[in-house]
Amino acid sequence: MSKFKELLVFQIAFEQATEIFKISQKFPREEIYSLTDQIRRSSRSVCANIAESYRKRKYPLHFISKLTDADAENSETEVWLDFARAHSYIDEKTLIECRNRNDNIGRLLGSMINHPEKYIF
Repeated sequence: MSKFKELLVFQIAFEQATEIFKISQKFPREEIYSLTDQIRRSSRSVCANIAESYRKRKYPLHFISKLTDADAENSETEVWLDFARAHSYIDEKTLIECRNRNDNIGRLLGSMINHPEKYIF
């Protein structure tokens, strides 16, 4: 297993992306190339950017840059979740569960961004 997969933030982000895929399968067909595509891409991108950042640990500024990309994608995912709720594609309980995961991902990424010395070599 790749070391980045051992990071709690990656595991939660992967869980989030997987859950978003499941719930977005129920979105209306007319959303397939807009909301469905956007929310899936942004949630998956969080994971991809965490993986990329981990491979750039030797270069602290690159490491932090990729983590901030992951954080931005996490925020984008939250916006798409809000749109999904506003259009009644998801219920309030699902929104809260996803938002809680997003908040947790954001806190963990923030900690990594603020303390990169724990991860770089």
